[in-house]
Amino acid sequence: MKILHAGATGLVGRHVLSLLLSDSRVTQVVAPTRRALPLPHPRLHNPVVDFDNLPEDADWWAVDAVVCTLGTTIKLAGSEAAFRKVDHDYPLAVARLAHRHGARAFALNSAMGADAGSRIFYNRVKGELETSLSGVGFDSLTFVRPGLIGGEREEFRLGERIADAILRTLGPIVPRRYRINPAERIAASLVDAAIDARPGTHVVASDRLT
Repeated sequence: MKILHAGATGLVGRHVLSLLLSDSRVTQVVAPTRRALPLPHPRLHNPVVDFDNLPEDADWWAVDAVVCTLGTTIKLAGSEAAFRKVDHDYPLAVARLAHRHGARAFALNSAMGADAGSRIFYNRVKGELETSLSGVGFDSLTFVRPGLIGGEREEFRLGERIADAILRTLGPIVPRRYRINPAERIAASLVDAAIDARPGTHVVASDRLT
């Protein structure tokens, strides 16, 4: 099968890309990015794109499924508006274009606490994206909702480092839903959801990712 992966350069995204390229069931991976990826692979197609002006008629949109790990932080984005663009508008644009060209399954790396009615901006944006994606029309739609993601990021995030240290120290006494979710586990859940493409809408909660 052919899978489009949006967000291949992030922590979870790098693991997703590796899993997809090593899976014999996947015949081609389409990974649109802002800058060319450094790893050539015979089954990887890496179109360089501007997510503000995606090429709507490109033939590479014709895939079976989509895995989306696009995301940032308000600090890195610079403003709430910029954050919303990356975490809501870009994933929704990718979803609509892929669905228009025939994709039937979509797996999203969302977040624990995603809720369109939340007073917390981050959770509200994640929830609004889930709501918007539910209206696109995919046969199979999966929201993977991790808590604190474990792994080595390219950028330094002080808050995550502190939380990571605390949770590792407390270990088993922390309820499962609040434990660290390894990036590899999240990636595997996303890939399985895209390939299995079970009909309906599914949520993978953080306690299933520890």
